[in-house]
Amino acid sequence: MTRTIQQLFDLTGKTALVTGGSRGLGLQLAHALGEAGAKIVLSSRKASDLEEAAADLKAAGIDARWIAADCAKEEDIRRLADETLSLGPVDILVNNAGAAWGAPAEDHPVEAWDKVMNLNVRGYFILSQHIAKHSMIGRRSGSIINVASIAGLGGNPKGMNTIAYNTSKGAVINFTRALAAEWGAYNIRVNAICPGFFPSKMTVGTLKAMGEEALAAHAPLGRLGDDEDLKGLCALYASDAGKHITGQWLAVDGGVSIVTGG
Repeated sequence: MTRTIQQLFDLTGKTALVTGGSRGLGLQLAHALGEAGAKIVLSSRKASDLEEAAADLKAAGIDARWIAADCAKEEDIRRLADETLSLGPVDILVNNAGAAWGAPAEDHPVEAWDKVMNLNVRGYFILSQHIAKHSMIGRRSGSIINVASIAGLGGNPKGMNTIAYNTSKGAVINFTRALAAEWGAYNIRVNAICPGFFPSKMTVGTLKAMGEEALAAHAPLGRLGDDEDLKGLCALYASDAGKHITGQWLAVDGGVSIVTGG
C-alpha cells in the first residue's frame, strides 16, 4: 500500500549522528531529523557547547545525546564512531563539521590549507567509511548527508579569498557522487546539501567585512538563509521520501548560484 507523505518523512526508530552539531547549520539539521522522529547523537569539539545544544533539542521533545570529538583527528573520529555504534545502529550520518580560512591564494598558509582539507574532506571520508562498514553495509540501509557549499560550485565574489574552503567543498560534492555510485549496491544513499549565505557561516573575516546586507543582495530572494531553510531538504535526504535520490547536490542559497555560478 502506498504510504502517505507523513509516513514517508517519518524517522521514528532511526538514529542520526550529526557532526558539527552543537550550533548553526549542524544544530538546525539535528532539529530537522529529531522533529521527524529520529534519535540524535551530536558531536563537536566542546562539551559545553554540546550540553547546551542537547538541552535545546530535549526541550523540543527530541531524544538527544552528545559525544565530544575533534573530527580533524583520526583517532577521535574512530572513537566517535565506536561510541555512537555502542548505542545501536546508525541509520543517518550527517557530515557537517568543517573549517574555513580567508587569505589571498598567493599568501594562503600551507598549514591552513592542510587544516581545511583535513577536516572538510578527509574527516568526511574516515567517518563515512567507519559508520558504513560497521552499521550500514551489513544492514543494506543508510543515508549519508554531506554538507558542502555553493562555494564548491565555482569561484567566490570578489574579495572573499577562500580558496581552500572552495576547493574542499568542491571535493565534497564529487566525493558525494563517487560514494553514492559505489555504495548504491548496499542501498546506502549519499547526497549533499550546498548552503549559501547563512548568518552562522559568516565566520571568515572577508565574509564579516562584506556584511549581511551586501551578502543578501547577491541572492534573487534578497535575504540570507535562516534557521528553517535546511530542514526540508535534510528530512527528504534522510527519509524514505527521498529513497530514490542518491549522488545529488542541491543549493539552498536563495538563488545565489543561478546568478553567480557559485
